[in-house]
Amino acid sequence: MSTPPPPPPNQPPQPPNQPPAGGFGAPQEPAPGGFGAPPPLPPTPPQQPAVPPQQPAAQPGFGAPADSGFGQPAQPAQSGFGAPAQPGQPSYGYPQDSYGYPQTPPPAPGYGFPQGPHTPQPAPVPPAGTGQGGGNAKRNQLMIIGAAVVAIAVIVAGGVWLASGDGDEGGNKPVANGSQSPGGGDKPGGSGGSGGSEKPTGKTQSKTLINLEQPNVPPDADGGYNTIGTHGSWLTDSVYAKSDVAKVVGYSLDNGSQKWTIPLPAHICAASPQASDNKAAILFQDFLPTAEKKYPKCSKVGVLDLNAGKLLWSGDAKSSTGGDDKVTFDEITVSGQTVAAGGTNGGAAWNLADGKVLWEPKVDGQRCFDMGYAGDANGLAVLRKCGQIGSQTLHAQVLDPTTGAPKYSYKMSPGIEWGQIISTKPLVVVANVNRSAPNATGVSDIFVVDESGNLKTTISLTSGNYDPKCNSTNVQECSKIVVGNGKVYLPSIEHQGTGNAGGPRTNEILSFDLNTGKQTTDRADAGERYTMWPLRMDGSNIIAYKRPPYDKGGQVVSLDGATMKETVLMVNPDDKETRRAETQFLPGSEFLYNNGRLFIADNIISNSSRIEKQYLFASFTTH
Repeated sequence: MSTPPPPPPNQPPQPPNQPPAGGFGAPQEPAPGGFGAPPPLPPTPPQQPAVPPQQPAAQPGFGAPADSGFGQPAQPAQSGFGAPAQPGQPSYGYPQDSYGYPQTPPPAPGYGFPQGPHTPQPAPVPPAGTGQGGGNAKRNQLMIIGAAVVAIAVIVAGGVWLASGDGDEGGNKPVANGSQSPGGGDKPGGSGGSGGSEKPTGKTQSKTLINLEQPNVPPDADGGYNTIGTHGSWLTDSVYAKSDVAKVVGYSLDNGSQKWTIPLPAHICAASPQASDNKAAILFQDFLPTAEKKYPKCSKVGVLDLNAGKLLWSGDAKSSTGGDDKVTFDEITVSGQTVAAGGTNGGAAWNLADGKVLWEPKVDGQRCFDMGYAGDANGLAVLRKCGQIGSQTLHAQVLDPTTGAPKYSYKMSPGIEWGQIISTKPLVVVANVNRSAPNATGVSDIFVVDESGNLKTTISLTSGNYDPKCNSTNVQECSKIVVGNGKVYLPSIEHQGTGNAGGPRTNEILSFDLNTGKQTTDRADAGERYTMWPLRMDGSNIIAYKRPPYDKGGQVVSLDGATMKETVLMVNPDDKETRRAETQFLPGSEFLYNNGRLFIADNIISNSSRIEKQYLFASFTTH
């Protein structure tokens, strides 16, 4: 992926943990109430005495399963990579009880707990040579231990998840990265579900459907480096639709030929990662940049009919400041019959079918604005930022998709200024707390919120053993992490395999229980020289992609949600040209798999590529 273009003059970028500049959401005089204000405070949960963690008798490190509290030694088991560790011989990929797993909580204050600064608890430091990130992991541990002297994080667990047994959360897919099934979402599948719909098509060896080279990107208005957004790709039963330079093109799933083209007046800024009712939403610029007007705003919203191949409607939203100013947006999503777009200037929503405005940014007394929305088949959620610059707080809210009114809300701890939503039911939010996320993952902690707006549990990823990827600011910009079966699935970080020292690299897909916050015994091995990450849920199964070594093609597999047993769905060609096309795309690219067809696409292209052949997308089929 290419680097986005520089901001206009006198408008510096807004890095993580820095307040937005100007526009809607700038400081105003406080007043009570207002649209989108957080709901009344929930009752204070019962207080429990704090129990300090015991010092472990041994340092089993990552990979040692624990039967009870923090610091329990590993149980003896068979040796070898992936087996539970013998004392003093930790292995990779098995659960341990340390920071992030619910323990007996200290006294919990009222609404929005924890209220104090988030400070990780110390975790056992693994011995050297276990393939866990080397010096970076050790530094993280030292920072964590030092920070623990200042304060102890409040980690709350309680209640019983899925008490009704309806299993609605079982089929949640990632609300980012464009991984979805036709029509805009996987059907929910419970934790004890009957598997998924994806099966081998009769053969697993694929062939190339179409590999489309990137179009030429002209220089910018000054004749230099230029990037163009090509955000968005979607699958229906008959079409793969992909954003291009100021257009969207539909390709036949049978032979890769063009079926239709939707011309646009300007470049695309953002797109919904999923479709609903075979309709997808896009944000595009007001006009094409010129020498006189180099930086057009991204204020136009449009809905694409993927069956008919046409722009169904387009519109914009009025600024809360009045006048003719239009709101500039950063991201867009769909959920059911609602299109929602948000950014530092506030959020707005429209009816999917006809473009009727459902709500627009409004000034409220708490100085709040909708940073961004996350939509999936189960609902619509938002991260709403409130307060004065320098002391702003985030509220994660599940919304009524027709009115925008909060159904329930959770106030994040002070100091967390950015986050992402990876599931709407249950509501699961990730954040980089105090910039403690290791290995450039962008995620230090996962917060699970119940339907009363209370924190159910917190999961820490600060050990450096896990490898999700989340954008630092966009609410819907996560990959390599999915929610289903009452769990969150994510890959381990790459590490040495079972070969010789310095030999092949590999990893696993692991999971955490959203009810307890503890790592489960789930484990799916990528295999020697492959690395693997989840793309989406398929009922109670997990669809995953295996990135290949230099002399193999990639694979798509289905992992049984109950046993983690792997079923191979696709094996791609291993000839040099095909491998080069497939491996150009990084994990944050748009990966779509459905019914024996895989599409991998870029969402930003530029005129600076040094690769001989740079592809807009690559695709494979077993049909």
